Amino acid sequence: MVGILAVICIAVACIWGGEIASISSVKQVGENKYLYRMDYKAAYDLDDVIAHDIDENAELLGYVVGRIGKGLPLKIKSAQVEEEESGEHCTSFQAKKASGDGFCYGRNYDFYKNPTMVTVSHPKKGYASIAVSDMSHFGYSLEKLPDSFMAKLSCLAAIYAPVDGINEKGLCTSIMALPMQASQQDTPKHDVGTTIIMRLWLDRCATVQEALDLAETFDVRHDAKVGSGYHYMIADASGDCAVLEFDKEDGWKSMIVRKSEGENSMLVTNHLLSEKYYTTVPDIAVGNPHSKSWWRYETAGAYLAEHNGILTLDEAQECLSLVHWKDLVWDDGTVEDTQYSNVYDQTNITLDLRSWFDYDTTCHFTL
Repeated sequence: MVGILAVICIAVACIWGGEIASISSVKQVGENKYLYRMDYKAAYDLDDVIAHDIDENAELLGYVVGRIGKGLPLKIKSAQVEEEESGEHCTSFQAKKASGDGFCYGRNYDFYKNPTMVTVSHPKKGYASIAVSDMSHFGYSLEKLPDSFMAKLSCLAAIYAPVDGINEKGLCTSIMALPMQASQQDTPKHDVGTTIIMRLWLDRCATVQEALDLAETFDVRHDAKVGSGYHYMIADASGDCAVLEFDKEDGWKSMIVRKSEGENSMLVTNHLLSEKYYTTVPDIAVGNPHSKSWWRYETAGAYLAEHNGILTLDEAQECLSLVHWKDLVWDDGTVEDTQYSNVYDQTNITLDLRSWFDYDTTCHFTL
């Protein structure tokens, strides 16, 4: 009997060793019961994800379940609500560091009050990274938290669902919503979904140009069922920075907006920056029907201009705090918050995070 149990334990360790180690690493960060860290140690195969042409969240969760369960009937269900006009109004920027040793990257993730996961990964094939996820995307909520071993199982989906992050080369990326602008690129290329393209960038790219070139090898498709499209900011340690957008009127072809030559900073919120669609007033046809995107763009932009695009890490947090939401009530009664404010140091490869639950406390993460 002891021998049989030993064999079973060895088999389980061989099959699920990485997953068990990852789940066991999930820990609450400090006193914040809605902020977690995971050291992801399981194997994952991005080429296999690409081969499956996954472009919907439900498909992605189904794929993750298959990878984790390895034949067992596991279930993971997203707790994400449909993102209508009031979803994910975010702010991102790159600025030169006042210390003179490179650049920093600021990012507000404005959505609902959900738990947050910081995932640190060191893949065998690819760059190490620190990535942040909204845990509602893989089944968690304020009422459902990873407070037991089995309850932590769905955390493994975080590796496939970053909404911002930094890799060991200092490449940063983040996503901002554009309602009614869901890219539906449709060519013979393989499909990649909303967050998989970001995981590919973090794992495989060291520069902005590498990231843009990689994106051109796929059809980037946003889940139209969610009710939102997106654009992406990508910035590297050299100071190169770009926003990747998609042209609704021309087959969703890529549109790229670069940081202006000689500028120390670049900023993006929730309206298209490409010259073809840029406007200074709200227009639902070009990505956002609300003036709040322009207000944040102007407010953060004024702060960056006042500092000539050169900030300390504390000033980067101050810039984000000027445009962060606290219990913002929309016309339909929904309440939105800045789920977190992140400042990434692109030289030292660190993350300083402030959560909605305790915005006065800064949590520090490294590789």
